[in-house]
Amino acid sequence: MMSFDMVLEVVMALGAFFLAVVFHEYAHGRVAYALGDPTARDARRLTLNPFAHIDPVGTVILPVLLAVLRFVFSMNVPILGYAKPVPINPIYFRHPYRGMMLVALAGPFINVFLAGVGVGLWHLIDLPELISVFVFYFVVINILLAVFNLIPVPPLDGSRVLLYLLPEGGKRLLVMVEPFGFVIIFLLLYAGVLEHLLLPLVSWVGGVLFGGRFS
Repeated sequence: MMSFDMVLEVVMALGAFFLAVVFHEYAHGRVAYALGDPTARDARRLTLNPFAHIDPVGTVILPVLLAVLRFVFSMNVPILGYAKPVPINPIYFRHPYRGMMLVALAGPFINVFLAGVGVGLWHLIDLPELISVFVFYFVVINILLAVFNLIPVPPLDGSRVLLYLLPEGGKRLLVMVEPFGFVIIFLLLYAGVLEHLLLPLVSWVGGVLFGGRFS
């Protein structure tokens, strides 16, 4: 049976994840709008209202499942998930490939920025213990989301950066691979590749950014 402290830790981790993905998707839409694409605005997704970005599987079921595996069953798995993607139409961009790259980078950028804000708050302000734990999860999850999304596998943000950098032949190949992107991500998760890539970041955050307090 889960203790109250464990339940509280799960709630804080999920709350931190939820905030991180909302800002991530909002950043995509805001940069797209700045580049001339009104699609997100017209779909009422250019908002920080969290309910506009909820995906039942990616925002609720997957992170809750991973949180239970981590905190209840002590499995060393990262808490990951995704929000409902903000609709983007590159036809509005003057340079579609470059526009999509900038839109894609906006999500990981805001996550790194938020992680930096969290670290700054932790070091500059004497936070209560409960808030300190939340800030730790907020920083870790934002960094994990940034790094995870920069993996160059469709439909992750890194694939949009790679699409911009590739020659035409490579662009065509990546577009052909995109329908199988989730299968590739699942295989990477199943094989433990993403675990070995992402989990050392948690130790690094706890050991370096937080002075070992949460390592």
